[in-house]
Amino acid sequence: MTATTGAGDVALRAATPDEIPAVLALWARAAKGTSITDDADGVAALLERDPECLIVATPAADTGTVVGTVIAGWDGWRCHLYRLAVDPAHRRRGIGAALLAAAEARFTALGGRRADAMVLDDNGLGQRTWKAAGYGPQPQWTRWVKPLNA
Repeated sequence: MTATTGAGDVALRAATPDEIPAVLALWARAAKGTSITDDADGVAALLERDPECLIVATPAADTGTVVGTVIAGWDGWRCHLYRLAVDPAHRRRGIGAALLAAAEARFTALGGRRADAMVLDDNGLGQRTWKAAGYGPQPQWTRWVKPLNA
């Protein structure tokens, strides 16, 4: 699919395994914080499990350059959004909004009824982005985690 943004046309599509290095490089320069799954094996496992869940944005004229991502994870019951990231040189052009619209369309097509996003407490830019897209925190919930194999 193609979306027209303030930067012109961008192609939005599922990532391919050969783009994993480009995705990881984008996250390193554009995403705040890291996860224990931010490595080639973690992303490869994600794509093997759900080949459509990692959506990338590329300039329509240069489909080899990844300038944005979002993970639209669907577990059959809930819709989870992770790793919304746009290259700093391409921000403020509507790419993030286009990625979110594509993720939400995926969820709707799968039968999802509510999406949630993980946003770091100290990520002010991320919080403003999510708020502008209509998302808000649920103060009654706290995320509990346990690293496996640690």
